[in-house]
Amino acid sequence: MKDTVIIISHFGMGKADEKLQTMLAAKYLELLPQNGELPAAICFYTEGVKLVVAGSPVLAQLKALEEKGVRLIVCSTCLNYFNLADQVQVGIVGGMGDIIEAQARAEKVITL
Repeated sequence: MKDTVIIISHFGMGKADEKLQTMLAAKYLELLPQNGELPAAICFYTEGVKLVVAGSPVLAQLKALEEKGVRLIVCSTCLNYFNLADQVQVGIVGGMGDIIEAQARAEKVITL
């Protein structure tokens, strides 16, 4: 999975009640390291950027993944759009070029 990039473009996983979406995302991100192999990167854009800022229900899981070497790439345009640029708690703030580069290097891209 080290040649995999995960895309998170929603505030959670799936299309359901927001609480369920964030519960699913939290469980997924918690269990991801137990798979044995970690993705090279997780990219956040649109509503997904709300998961890397203060108050996010998945900050602990994301910090743990980052500590294990997973690159967390966060769209600066999206952060600015939602006025969240000053609230980032985890990850590297980059542009769409950084996300495209991560995808181009990946053998597999998974969208949650």
